[in-house]
Amino acid sequence: MIGRYSRPEMARIWDAPARYAKWLEVEIAVVEARARRGEIPADALARIKAKARVEAGRIEEIEGRVKHDVIAFLENLEEAIGEDSRYVHVGMTSSDVLDTSVALQLQEASTILLRDLERLREVLRRLAIREKDTVMVGRTHGIHAEITTFGLKVAVWCAETERDLERLRRAKEAVRVGKLSGAVGTYAHLDPALEAEVCRALGLEPAPVSTQILQRDRHAEYLTTLAIIGASLEKFATEIRNLQRSEILEVEEPFGEGQKGSSAMPHKRNPVGCEQICGLARLLRTNALASMDNIALWHERDISHSSVERVILPDSTILLDYLLQRMTAILEGLHVYPERMRENIERSYGLVFSERVLLALGEKGLSRQRAYELTQRCAMRAWSERRSFEAILSEDQEVTAVLGPEGLGACFDPAWPLRHVDQIFRRLGLLG
Repeated sequence: MIGRYSRPEMARIWDAPARYAKWLEVEIAVVEARARRGEIPADALARIKAKARVEAGRIEEIEGRVKHDVIAFLENLEEAIGEDSRYVHVGMTSSDVLDTSVALQLQEASTILLRDLERLREVLRRLAIREKDTVMVGRTHGIHAEITTFGLKVAVWCAETERDLERLRRAKEAVRVGKLSGAVGTYAHLDPALEAEVCRALGLEPAPVSTQILQRDRHAEYLTTLAIIGASLEKFATEIRNLQRSEILEVEEPFGEGQKGSSAMPHKRNPVGCEQICGLARLLRTNALASMDNIALWHERDISHSSVERVILPDSTILLDYLLQRMTAILEGLHVYPERMRENIERSYGLVFSERVLLALGEKGLSRQRAYELTQRCAMRAWSERRSFEAILSEDQEVTAVLGPEGLGACFDPAWPLRHVDQIFRRLGLLG
């Protein structure tokens, strides 16, 4: 991932020195386990641990000659350890090191992402509670529907973020798996008990069964989860973008002092942060699709997945880390305009109360079809004449004959649509 969208803590997990350090961690864990079993002399283990070190530049130099990164790593390690290197990588294949070390990297990356998500959820929780009673129009198909509150809209996002947290916890566990089963997964030169011992020492679970590699449905599950989280962020950002349009302007993402919106138009305050989130979420989905293509490999293994994962695993974790921080900052600084929300409710002449009129007519004995016809007839007049829906209803003799002035007035009680909002918030755990 390019530096523009990378945060240092996450990016460091995937840089070359960190990658080789994880490979070394796996190799040393195997040597330690074999020493505990008496397969390696204790003094040799001590020398290996004292001398074992690798250097990224040297590994890449060797790789230029041998054209194999793990062999280059082992050759560099042999240069450091010397004669005792004969005890290293015995009975193992490259993927034993690669897949197990990737699992360790994904655990570290997931810890950061979970922390990011928890912070986002807290910001959403606070915003939802603060704006619980901020009345606005709800829209379906982009058209005024009924009254809602901005806090309820944010509460929906908060609940979705909670689900994203659960998804990521499950996905983190799905990839918390290592393998040391050898070239085709038969443990021909290693012991399954050794694999279990090493994996658990590393904080992983041993794969119940593997070929030369861990099966890639695990990684596809993980990357699909990241893509779903990205889609949630895109959903939130899309709503903010729509609500920031000049014709609506009910909320607005932060616009810092000295910030410029357009090289040509000095007045512009564009929702560039939310647009960036929407655009970059597409990359997460693309990477998830690539991870699904990695599931079907030839026989016990080919390496068509390997080159892809060198890109999609770092990029997706780094990118989602960036997107979560970006969205959290936007929501923390979000401008909310309650007065504009009330103004916009009035733009549809009170039509947001049409369902309440429909139901009230039905409660007075009209058939649903006739009640709908009467309500719609008056609603269409309000649109075409650009006049108050309530006034037009009061002029309709058939409506007033059924409802009367008092019954009609009760249909336009602004508190009616919102009488259960507190109950929803309590159900979500947002209110005591």
